Amino acid sequence: MDWLWFVLVGVLCLIAGAALGFFIARKTMMNYLKKNPPINEQMLRVMMMQMGQNPSQKKINQMMKAMQRQQDTKESKKETKKELKNAKK
Repeated sequence: MDWLWFVLVGVLCLIAGAALGFFIARKTMMNYLKKNPPINEQMLRVMMMQMGQNPSQKKINQMMKAMQRQQDTKESKKETKKELKNAKK
């Protein structure tokens, strides 16, 4: 009977560790991508030139702001969902 408890506790610890590791890794990766966005101005300029457009600095700035706004709206939606969950409690 003792070995059954040993196996049961081991499996539960393994599952809890995997879940905790997943959420920590996810949070770390989200913070990394927020601080170091995958697309910067130089990359955007190169992409536009490859598409045959002659990018002006104004156009580059507009596109960067649009991407930042889109990312911010995703984060604000997540925060709103969290606030609604907390308000229900």
